Amino acid sequence: MSATGDLAAVEGAVGKGGVAGWLRPARWAVRPAVAVAWAVLALIAVAALWPGLLAGRAPDATDALNPLAHPGSAHWFGTDQLGQDVYSRVVHGARYSLAGGLGATATAVLVGSLLGVLAATSGRAVDELVMRVTDILLAFPGLLLALLVVAVLGPGTVNSTLAISVSMVPGFVRLARGQALVIRDSDYVQAARVLGRSRTSVLLRHLLPNALPPLLVLATVGIGSAIIAGSSLSFLGLGPQPPAPEWGAMLAQGRDLLDISWAPAVFPGAAITLTVLAVNVVGRDLQRRFEGRPADGRR
Repeated sequence: MSATGDLAAVEGAVGKGGVAGWLRPARWAVRPAVAVAWAVLALIAVAALWPGLLAGRAPDATDALNPLAHPGSAHWFGTDQLGQDVYSRVVHGARYSLAGGLGATATAVLVGSLLGVLAATSGRAVDELVMRVTDILLAFPGLLLALLVVAVLGPGTVNSTLAISVSMVPGFVRLARGQALVIRDSDYVQAARVLGRSRTSVLLRHLLPNALPPLLVLATVGIGSAIIAGSSLSFLGLGPQPPAPEWGAMLAQGRDLLDISWAPAVFPGAAITLTVLAVNVVGRDLQRRFEGRPADGRR
């Protein structure tokens, strides 16, 4: 799943309830699966912000007498080849994966929304330029585009986050432009122009705020894709560099040890899967609410 793949579904939300459906109290019944997903995300947020509350050991602390130990009372998730506690590294690694996913998505939302609104309000020449560049970027698979950016900028936490955001920007540009074209011709925007509001004032006070809800829905769904992309880059050695306890890098290191110990690979992989699953469940639920569909999914 990718942010671009969810674009059509989110674009249809305006005609199926829009902001009014989003704000309707009757739409806010929480399903058990969604509640569990929120609880998982809350736990991961605690791990990212205050890892010391969940893990007493430092992620780089070693137990030289117990390398590749199996899970047990001393090491809940076992140890890796250096004797480092896998549980502590998984807990501390939440910061890298979550920060990368949120950072890339936030950057993509900001840049994509500005470019989309600019394309819709700046005349045909600018619109054509922005949308043709967007179409070119959309022709590349997201991960391939991120790999190209990292190849140019080099590996590292900041560069991998920037690469992922570049791959996500085109989807937000298209959605923001579509929303801005609808809002641009609305009565309240026309009234603001008649009252003498400047173009910048109309852009900041009317176009951007009213185009934001569907962008945020798409962003929520896209965070999971950003986390997977970040872990993929780290798996290839292009993300945060050792000894950073990033989940993708841990998975890459653990795959070579599967014949000896399964724990160093299984638990980081499970953390990635659980996080992305929880994000997707919450994102789909928010998308359903925005579209005005009831909790059981019926129209």
